[in-house]
Amino acid sequence: MKRVLAFDFGASSGRAILAEYHGGRLAWEEVHRFDNLPREQDGHLRWDFAGLMAQVYRGIEKAGRFDSVAFDTWGVDFGLLDETGRLLGDPVHYRDGRTAGMVEKALRTLDADALYAATGSQIMPINTLFQLLAVREQEPETWGRAKRMLFMPDLFAHALCGADACETTIASTSQLLDARTVGWSRQVLSAFAIPETLFAPLVASGTVVGEYKGAKVIAAAGHDTQCAVAALPAPGRDAAFLSCGTWSLLGCELDEPVLTGQSRRLALSNERGANGKVNYLKNIIGLWLIQESRRQWRREGRDYSYADLEQLALAAAPLRSFIDPDDPAFTPPGDVPGRVREFCRRTGQPVPETEGEVMRCIYESLALKYRFALEQLSRATGKTFSSLHVLGGGAKDGLLCRMTADCAGIPVIAGPVEATALGNILLQLTALGEVRDLTEGRALIAASEPVKRSAPGGRAGWDRAYEFYKIIVKP
Repeated sequence: MKRVLAFDFGASSGRAILAEYHGGRLAWEEVHRFDNLPREQDGHLRWDFAGLMAQVYRGIEKAGRFDSVAFDTWGVDFGLLDETGRLLGDPVHYRDGRTAGMVEKALRTLDADALYAATGSQIMPINTLFQLLAVREQEPETWGRAKRMLFMPDLFAHALCGADACETTIASTSQLLDARTVGWSRQVLSAFAIPETLFAPLVASGTVVGEYKGAKVIAAAGHDTQCAVAALPAPGRDAAFLSCGTWSLLGCELDEPVLTGQSRRLALSNERGANGKVNYLKNIIGLWLIQESRRQWRREGRDYSYADLEQLALAAAPLRSFIDPDDPAFTPPGDVPGRVREFCRRTGQPVPETEGEVMRCIYESLALKYRFALEQLSRATGKTFSSLHVLGGGAKDGLLCRMTADCAGIPVIAGPVEATALGNILLQLTALGEVRDLTEGRALIAASEPVKRSAPGGRAGWDRAYEFYKIIVKP
């Protein structure tokens, strides 16, 4: 029997999942859960890295004996280390405002088509490239002392065992990785005078990078999205996936990247999957809109559960008002319900007043944006998608899955809910030689994890809404 420990860090919480694998059977349990909330420090929104490492050690203590451990996190964020390996300040959160205006400055050095053709990454201010440029401009002393940059999952591994490696899937979120060679883009590094020595050696998903008290430390798939996709149960040939949590990442697997000007204008991204394929996808603000609305109402003294919010949405009139989830107004923390109302007011729509009307607007807007993204993927790849697999926390949201099926007109297959942790576990078992490859691992997930299927229906109203939605949404 093998026991593996997976640390999965989300945008607001982290978990330690202990799995046992024996005789072809997989069992797992959550042994530790903790908050993962950024804090204001020195004028920036930062992650509490020392506090998070304390939670890692607490999870290890609760887990007892295990054969290996691995970390997965959100993308793009990193820590900078000095020549002794000491962290030069807590990592800055991607929602921090330090990259304001940085994209425009960068594109004067390397234009958008050239940057996209080199990296295949959707050009977003949160990307690692623009964060690094912000450090160099705003904190020259820190930049001068920085000798190593490690993405968050690699930073956790480094803190645990001294590992010095950069796993490929997390690197592909950075706008620094060459989409063709899967090495650091010399064109980008040269254009922005970023030394390649700043980066740790690249390693493939499932590489053993160190040891902690007799257990192997494994670089699974550092990017949580790629862990989730690794656990995609028996995907069909023309299936799309939706990794749905704080962010929604909707895409499909391809053999080669798509680096055309059309692909850049559609804001589609080429990320590396744990199996070496390209995950061609759209980044969409996801359940953040619901999570932050709930937090805002709690701050105002109204404490709703997620089930309460779903019921309020169901009771509200359908298909009245919509937002573009990816409007920049919705990125920062704060009064999301107020911003929903302002967006609708600004675009000449009925303004949702009640909590239920705001929630209905958010739910329907997400479903419409998913349809919009599916059509963009079809346009760029020539594929016609026969189903959409929803992975992660969004798989629990029956209302969102039903709305998406109705709006997009294709079946939605929801599950596994714990896809990210399961993908992390599968990749560890592969590294340990217990599972032959990811294909075998996916078959194991399909046989052991329940999924729920939502068939499409009632599309006429959605079609009318979608024609209007295309007018207000950003291309």
